[in-house]
Amino acid sequence: MFGRNSSDIGIDLGTCNTLIYIQGKGIVINEPSVVAVERGTKRVMAVGTDAKRMLSRTPANIIAIRPMRDGVIADLESTEKMIRHFISKVLPRYRFVKPRMVIGIPSCITEVERRAVEESAYKSGARDVKVIEESLAAAIGADIPIYEPAGHMICDIGGGTTEISVISLGGMVVTSAIRLGGDEFDEAIIKHVKSIHNLTIGEQTAERLKVDIGNAVPDKTIEKVEIKGTDAITGLPRRLEIDSTEVRDALKDPITQIIDEIKATLGKTPPELAADIVERGIVMTGGGSLLKGLPSLISKETGVPVFLAEHPLDCVALGAGKYFENARGFSTSRSIYDDLN
Repeated sequence: MFGRNSSDIGIDLGTCNTLIYIQGKGIVINEPSVVAVERGTKRVMAVGTDAKRMLSRTPANIIAIRPMRDGVIADLESTEKMIRHFISKVLPRYRFVKPRMVIGIPSCITEVERRAVEESAYKSGARDVKVIEESLAAAIGADIPIYEPAGHMICDIGGGTTEISVISLGGMVVTSAIRLGGDEFDEAIIKHVKSIHNLTIGEQTAERLKVDIGNAVPDKTIEKVEIKGTDAITGLPRRLEIDSTEVRDALKDPITQIIDEIKATLGKTPPELAADIVERGIVMTGGGSLLKGLPSLISKETGVPVFLAEHPLDCVALGAGKYFENARGFSTSRSIYDDLN
């Protein structure tokens, strides 16, 4: 009965966005990882896109929170409610035939954090749960032939983490992950605007700057955007025009850290696999890889070709779903649910 009626689900439980892939349907959910709850009762008021609109705009009795931080669960209860909400939107009858789930997670998380992800998935209604490293899921989602006896490097820049891995014969030969991603890009912009212009701006304004005029290398045209915030000295609202050069300067430190990590991972790669990477290049996935000019800067700094995946934002969810489709003997594998009971 399970085989005929259950749905296999791949989930990218991201710091910024949650994506859900259902076998045979593709990506069915792509919404912000935000939950708005009533203060005191913890009753869910909104989830996803509706909840994100409430960030920093809620009345005293409502709290809009992001339950994921640095790629891991910061609020287990809210994460469970968020997953349950998303699944109920796409599988209204999941309570009768529970789905199986594969979830992409950063390789840098602890065993306790890993168990929290699995526990949250089980409590949200999963029949069986498998967690795999984000870079492996991203490689599968990017259609990289990971089972070949050759080296493939992937760099996945998410909202809270950046993971760089060298994959060969279906396994990760070398992997490195740092808790730095799109959120740190936003934070760097916020700090820059405050220190240079004495203007305090919110996360959504910083994200808009990153997306609209953010860049990693000098562009021929200097773009400008008007932003609004609070004067750090007077406390009054103020407008400011900021250009793409300033945004690039603000992003210099986090970008340098990512490039240094890629270089370090290349340095740990066995020579034969490194030769394959020089020939095949580095594949980039994740929202952070969409920063204008970042692939070309990484290529220049490493001397290795760099390519952007066809659907960089969807790769982890797609890969999680495809992993489940091709998995063998999954249902007989030992799971945390056995330990919890």
